[in-house]
Amino acid sequence: MNFNLLLLVFLAFFGVFEVCEGGGLRKNYYRHTCPLAEKIVQHVTWRHVSSNPNLPAKLIRMHFHDCFVRGCDGSVLLNSTGNGSSAEKDALPNLSLAGFDVIDDIKAELEKTCPGVVSCADILTLASRDSVSFQFKKPMWEVVTGRRDGKVSIASEVLGNIPAPFFNFTTLKQSFRTKGLTVHDLVVLSGAHTIGVGHCNFFSNRLYNFTGKGDADPSLNSTYAAFLKTKCRNLTDTTAVAMDPGSPRKFDSNYFVILKQNMGMFQSDAALLTNKGARNIALELVDSADFFTEFAQSMKRMGAIGVLTGSAGEIRKKCSVVNA
Repeated sequence: MNFNLLLLVFLAFFGVFEVCEGGGLRKNYYRHTCPLAEKIVQHVTWRHVSSNPNLPAKLIRMHFHDCFVRGCDGSVLLNSTGNGSSAEKDALPNLSLAGFDVIDDIKAELEKTCPGVVSCADILTLASRDSVSFQFKKPMWEVVTGRRDGKVSIASEVLGNIPAPFFNFTTLKQSFRTKGLTVHDLVVLSGAHTIGVGHCNFFSNRLYNFTGKGDADPSLNSTYAAFLKTKCRNLTDTTAVAMDPGSPRKFDSNYFVILKQNMGMFQSDAALLTNKGARNIALELVDSADFFTEFAQSMKRMGAIGVLTGSAGEIRKKCSVVNA
């Protein structure tokens, strides 16, 4: 009798525990409701990356911009409505975001298999991981799932939340701190600049008018500055330039190699070297194995910013619009 009673208590406890855990993020959240969800996301993402090697940088950036405004709730995916309210994707820092068609394609495939189950927020989080992982043919970090989709997207909230490329270290640190992220996360996540491009108008002041006197940023490697001037002819030039000129489509630790050589493209890159603690972290991340390990952890922490779970939000039927 005592054993049976103990068994009932044990089952009751773990039954309640499972219900409580169901309201948050966890591994294999769709295990029962959509068992093939993560495989479908990977398959569609890899198909797109195979024909567009620039996609990993675009999806990582989109995920970052989503999480830093209202949390990782897929609000960056919503279109502006006709009632005069502009959505996040129409804010200035987001006008160069790309890859929305990929998210829509993944969502369409999932809706065929398990309609109304997988959130757009989870799709974006998984796709950003899977796009980078295509190069390695294996998942490069663990993604816990169970996010739900936000119903609000406001363009005016973006500028105050997305770290700008001209931020100094103090401002960067504060920006990340407000999201529950550390200096360590700041440095590690900056390593995503090992892939993708930057547009001249966001850093050309470092070449032509750093202090307003027609001068260059003295902290910028002079050889690298001369190279950038061949790409960016003036302060208004919007040409796209690889952030890691040695391997712009290869996800590796080379960002930290060139950063050490004062070849970070943006002021926000160079800012990492102005703080002793951040600089020491950056020097450690030159090692690829260390970078991959730390990037996995920081991405997991970033992916948990302000998530909606349980009964909050909704599961959108289309990622670009809230449900009717």
